[in-house]
Amino acid sequence: MKKVLVGMSGGVDSSVSAILLKQEGYDVYGVTLKLWESDDECVEGGCCSYSSSMDAIRVCNKLEIPHYTIDFKEQFNNCVIKNFIDEYSSAHTPNPCIECNKYLKFGAMWEKAKELGIDYIATGHYAKVEYSGKYKRFILKKSDNLAKDQSYVLYSIPKDVLPHILFPLSSYESKDEIRKIAKENNLSVASKPDSQDICFIPDGDYKKFLEKNGNLKETVGDIILNDKVIGKHRGLYKYTIGQRKGLGISHDTPLYVIGFNKDKNELIVGEEKDLYVKSFKVKNYNLLLIDEIKKPIEVMVKTRYKSKEHKAIISMDKNQINVEFIEPQKGITPGQSAVFYIDDIVLGGGIII
Repeated sequence: MKKVLVGMSGGVDSSVSAILLKQEGYDVYGVTLKLWESDDECVEGGCCSYSSSMDAIRVCNKLEIPHYTIDFKEQFNNCVIKNFIDEYSSAHTPNPCIECNKYLKFGAMWEKAKELGIDYIATGHYAKVEYSGKYKRFILKKSDNLAKDQSYVLYSIPKDVLPHILFPLSSYESKDEIRKIAKENNLSVASKPDSQDICFIPDGDYKKFLEKNGNLKETVGDIILNDKVIGKHRGLYKYTIGQRKGLGISHDTPLYVIGFNKDKNELIVGEEKDLYVKSFKVKNYNLLLIDEIKKPIEVMVKTRYKSKEHKAIISMDKNQINVEFIEPQKGITPGQSAVFYIDDIVLGGGIII
C-alpha cells in the first residue's frame, strides 16, 4: 500500500483530499506545518491559527489516520518572511504563497516525507499532475475547476518533485461537490469559509507588518509626473503598480502608480495608457515542461493570480527570460510572477523584474 503525507490546514479542501486518498486505498498520514511564530498571532480561522490546527487534528481523528505537526518556523522565516520584507524594501510586490509552495509545502514537506519513508505528498490545491507521453515527463496542468485553478502559484515546484505529488481535487469542477463530500463524512469543517488572507499577517495590514518586522518607516518622498514634482508620498512600500486610490494628489485626469525610483525615493505616476508595456523580463525562473528555451516559443502568460492570460513570445536573454506580448498589457508588477502556459499545461514561470 502506497503511503501519502497530506498537508492538513484544517480547511475543507485538505480534509476532503485526505478522505479521497483514503478511499482510493492509500495509507494516509496527515501533517500540519507550523510556520509562524505563535498561534495567537495568526488570523483566527486562518491556516496557521490554533483553531485550524485543532480542526486538522479532529479531521484526522475522525478519519482514523495519524496526524503530525512539524515545526518549520525557521525555514518559513528564512524563505518566505525575509523574502517578503526584502522585496517590499526594494519597491517590489511579492507573492509569498509562491515562495511557501516552493520551499515549504513542496520542498521541506517532501524532504520530511522521504525521511518517514512515505511515497507521496498531497495538498488540497486545485491543479493536476500527470504523466505526459508526448513530453515524456510528469507535467503540471490546470484544474478542471478553472474558477478555483491554482496552477499559477504552483509553477515553482521543483520538477523532480512532480512525480511524487497528488492533487485529489483536480477533477472536481465545483466547490459545492467538495463541501458535499465533507458533509457526507460528517466533518465539522464542511461549511468552513476559505481563507483569503496572507497567513502570517494577522489583520491583513501588510504595511503595519512591514513597519513592525522589517523596520520600514514612513519616508516622505516626491511623487513625479512627467519629470515634475506634483506631491509627496509616505514610503514606497505603501504603493504598488497600477494603484490609483490613496495617492493624495489631484489632477484633471486619473493618475496611477507606474513605477518607482528607489535611489531617489520617488514615486512615478502617469495616466492609464502609461501602464501598458510591450515586453518585460523574468528572473529566478523554473521550467517544468522543458529543460531549456532553445528558440522563441508562443505561450499564454498570466502575470497575477487573478489576471487574464495574454498571448506572448518568450525567449532566453542570458540568464533571464524575455517576454514579448503580442498586444501591450498593463499592470506588469516587479516582484509578482509571470507564468507561461501551453494550452492547459504549465510550461514554467519566473519573477518579474
